[in-house]
Amino acid sequence: MLRIHQLFFLNILGLFTAALLVASVISFYTLKTMIIEDGKERLIQSIELLEPQIVASNDLDSLAHSIAQKAHLRLTVVAENGVVIAESDTDKKTMENHSNRVEIMESMRKPYGITIRYSKTLKTDFVYVAKKISTPHGILYFRLSMSLKGVMDHFYTLWIKLFIAFTVLVAIALVIAYKISKKARHDILQITHYLDQISAKNYKAILKPEYFREFLQISIMLKNLVKKLQNRDKQKRKHTAKLRLINKQQNDILSAISHEFKNPIAAIMGYAETLHDDLNIDPKIREKFLDKILANTHRVTLMLDRLALSVKLENNDLSIKPTLFDISEVCHESISILQIKYPSRSIKYMGLSKTVYADRTMIELIITNLIDNALKYSEEEVSVTLSDHSFSVTDKGIGIAHSELDKVTSKFYRVHKNRWDNSMGLGLSIVSYILKLHDSTLTIESTLGVGSTFGFSLDSLIQKNKLTKK
Repeated sequence: MLRIHQLFFLNILGLFTAALLVASVISFYTLKTMIIEDGKERLIQSIELLEPQIVASNDLDSLAHSIAQKAHLRLTVVAENGVVIAESDTDKKTMENHSNRVEIMESMRKPYGITIRYSKTLKTDFVYVAKKISTPHGILYFRLSMSLKGVMDHFYTLWIKLFIAFTVLVAIALVIAYKISKKARHDILQITHYLDQISAKNYKAILKPEYFREFLQISIMLKNLVKKLQNRDKQKRKHTAKLRLINKQQNDILSAISHEFKNPIAAIMGYAETLHDDLNIDPKIREKFLDKILANTHRVTLMLDRLALSVKLENNDLSIKPTLFDISEVCHESISILQIKYPSRSIKYMGLSKTVYADRTMIELIITNLIDNALKYSEEEVSVTLSDHSFSVTDKGIGIAHSELDKVTSKFYRVHKNRWDNSMGLGLSIVSYILKLHDSTLTIESTLGVGSTFGFSLDSLIQKNKLTKK
């Protein structure tokens, strides 16, 4: 743990360092902007002065070198077809066609073409100003440029001065911080000794800070405050724990209600809306839809009987009511309900009739949860497979990272970066727990960006079915 003078020094050092960096950046860009703007004006004025010489010259190469030596500027003359016909600083034969240069193209429609660009030929940044002029030899583009290398030279000079000032200020700050720290440590030691006396029940101990009046005020309040805070903290902890427990139970129940009732209610609404919108619907279809509504209403009734599912899950006292049933029928029912909820999605089912001995409502809850999750977190077809020994749901969604696979079945766990909603937070926890009650386990295979497969083994359910028949 750092001492006070060290903290003071580090904070001041950080402040001055930030100030130096900000000043460096501001000064660099300010100097660069000033030099660039001045350079543009200078180049434009130079072009105006030199234009008559360009028009009258018969030896542009000699003129270019002469101007470069006197004005310390780079001069380039470009023909109308983009060929460089005169260059002051390099061999014009090695230069590319300049018809696509920004400043050249801009000068075709404006009085001047201006740009800033890195020169591959001379390996430095240049300010380029070009002008279109008419000469006896035809249309030419007269371009002057100025190197920005001087910007860094000016910046380094200024930065050295700033660094020297910074070093002096840091040294002064260090001395001041050490002196303040020394006084503060003295008073802190007094308070520490005072607290030791209080902890030893010596309530008559006296504290006399020498430098900071704030420490004296703190010491006066400590004795009365300690006793009050102890009692209040005990009461607060008990009250807070009680409120958290109540809120958690309420949130869990609301989450379970929202999650479990979503599918049957969606099915009832779908069938009811169809019957309402089509008064002339075929009687057989009407009867079939009414049967579906009654079936889902019955399903809601069963869910209401087990509304305390999440609470029992938390208390580990959830029990099952096993019966014999065809799990393939449960698959068809769940797919049918979810197909109404996701009318535009494709759910492919592959499986044969398979009789198991388990809690039908809970198995239906598992299957619905797994298919629903697959539909939510993928855009393509979802495959549901019922084999001789297992049930699985495969999607081509976003997938789950390998590091998250062991966590997704935790109670109310959410994978934030993949934006799993409440169904993954509560659903897989319930699925995993129910399968455990049936002596089975949830299996998850997933690859990020490829998809996931959720499933469980039927061996224990089939074995119990055989034992029941015997």
